[in-house]
Order: sequence, then structure tokens, then C-alpha cells
Amino acid sequence: MICLFVFYVTIRIYEQYFGWKAGLDSFAPEFQTYWLNLMWTELPLEFIAFCGIGGYLWKTRDRNIDAVTPREEMRRLLTLIGWLAIYAFTVYWGASYFTEQDGTWHQTVIRDTDFTPSHILEFYLSYPIYIIAGWGAFMYARTRIPQFANKISLPFLLFFAGPFMIFPNIGLNEWGHTFWFMEELFTAPLHWGFVFFGWFALAVFGTACQVLDRVIELSKEYEKDALSL
Repeated sequence: MICLFVFYVTIRIYEQYFGWKAGLDSFAPEFQTYWLNLMWTELPLEFIAFCGIGGYLWKTRDRNIDAVTPREEMRRLLTLIGWLAIYAFTVYWGASYFTEQDGTWHQTVIRDTDFTPSHILEFYLSYPIYIIAGWGAFMYARTRIPQFANKISLPFLLFFAGPFMIFPNIGLNEWGHTFWFMEELFTAPLHWGFVFFGWFALAVFGTACQVLDRVIELSKEYEKDALSL
């Protein structure tokens, strides 16, 4: 998580410097150099990471999930909590920090392209990163933890699918901005989709309750075994 924090701060510094220096005119050659090249690099890497993480977790899945020992299940639950913490951290940076600073950017600078410096870091970098983290957490639970492997958890599904749907909502957003200028009103109806799907992140509480309930249950079993010795 520290590495992610350093990464986010680094790209924010990059945006601060090259956004004003090379990001105001999409027809300028420096825009191609510092921004479009960045976008065409990050998108394939993110797609590879998404497929690679999902494929690896599925390929190495536990094929005898019902035989997992309580101790091993506890270890996997703690690992899942780590996955969820990383997912929540990346959702904050993508759906909160970079999204809000995108609003200030467009209220200050009139766009001449959909691929603004702010969008390249927000829509096409920070959003895919949290989608990859959420996908990893969901697939880890589905392939290694009996509680989530035997049936689909509705809170967990909403926790992943809601923020994920913000990404395709970008298409509607950019289509709308082609016809209407809404930079001065960030709460315009066209942006409501981001809020609607973003609120699905509250399903983290349901997911956390399911995980913690199982942790408590396993802890009580450990306690009974210890007292019986």
C-alpha cells in the first residue's frame, strides 16, 4: 500500500508539472509526447494485469475447497482483508481524489479533447487500477475461501460491480460533454451515474461483516479446541 501511495503522489506531481506545460493544447506535439503516449502505454498494461491476475487466481484455485482446514481458512481470510484494504485504498484515490480534482481542472481549463491530462490519469489510470484490485479481491475469495466459493456474496458482488460500472459510464459522460458544456456545474445530471455507482462502494460494510463473522466463528472454534486440551 505504501508503494501505491508513492505511485499516486508521483503521478500527481507529473500531472502538476506536465499538465500546465504540455497539457493545454491537444494539437501540440508535446501533448502527444507527454500525455497520449502515456495513455496508450497504460491501457494495454492494465488490460494485461486484469487478465493476468484473474487467470492466475483461477488457474491456481483450490480444487478441494471444502477440505480447507480452519487454520488455513483463517489465513486466507486475513489475506482477503488485505486485498479489500488495497481495493478500498485504490477506490479512494480513483473515485474520490482524482475525480474531485478532475472537476477543478475542468472548471479552470476549457477542454479541447476528451483525453485531457486529468482524464488520462483519472479515467484511464486510477479507475482501471481499482478495478484490477477489486477483481483480484473478488477472484481470490471465489477461488480460495469456502464461504465465498460455494455461493456468490451479494454485498461482495455489489462492492466490486458498482465501482466497476463507473468505467463504462465514462462513455456516456464523454458523449454528453460533446454536446453540452457543464464544466461550471459538476453536479450536472450527466454526472449522476458516477455518484450512483460510486455509492455501491458502501457494500464494503456488508462484505466486512461477512468476513468478520466468519473470523469470529473460527476464533471461537480455536478457543474451544484450546480449552479441551
